[in-house]
Amino acid sequence: MENKNTANGDCGCDPYLLSLVETQPTSTNKKTGRSTGLLLASITGGAAIALSVVCFPFVSPALRRVVLPYVPASTKQVENVMKALSASKSTGKKLIDLGSGDGRIVLAAGQKGFQSHGVELNSVLVLYSKFAAWKQRINNVTFSRQDLFKVDYTKYNNIVIFGVEEMMPELEALFEKSLKSSSQVIACRFPLPNWKPSNVIGEGIDTVWVYEV
Repeated sequence: MENKNTANGDCGCDPYLLSLVETQPTSTNKKTGRSTGLLLASITGGAAIALSVVCFPFVSPALRRVVLPYVPASTKQVENVMKALSASKSTGKKLIDLGSGDGRIVLAAGQKGFQSHGVELNSVLVLYSKFAAWKQRINNVTFSRQDLFKVDYTKYNNIVIFGVEEMMPELEALFEKSLKSSSQVIACRFPLPNWKPSNVIGEGIDTVWVYEV
């Protein structure tokens, strides 16, 4: 009977060495698969990090003393603020938005003829707002990176604030010391705890409380 290993024996090669050579492609395939897996993991991880960097400015706290994540105003909220401004008894047309976020309140007020300024601690959101104003060609609006507790409020007749409940008492005390007469405060989402509003517009999270000073 013919030996099936005759071909290997005829070449005069060591059978052990031949076995190493025969299994080499399998080992190479394993290494290639491992390299591909590492490459895909690196790409996925890099994409996740990049996404986090882009999103972070839009969810980080916008105000320093109270953790106030950036939450954009709804269309209805903007409309309610504009209604409050149009019904204002104040003759002044200067407005400041505290924690202006992406600038939509400031831009909407600017389109209504108000000289509007947005105060925001997040520098990325400030740049975004400035770009939006430039893109929409609204020239009577400005934005700055500034702490709302260090603002000169005597320059403004209309103050808009989208706050959280915990910060409203401190803001109320600040307004009592800083606001000039004949100005108004428009509080969104949460009212000032002790002041009596002259007007209430909307309902739910879109509610706007108007206070005449």
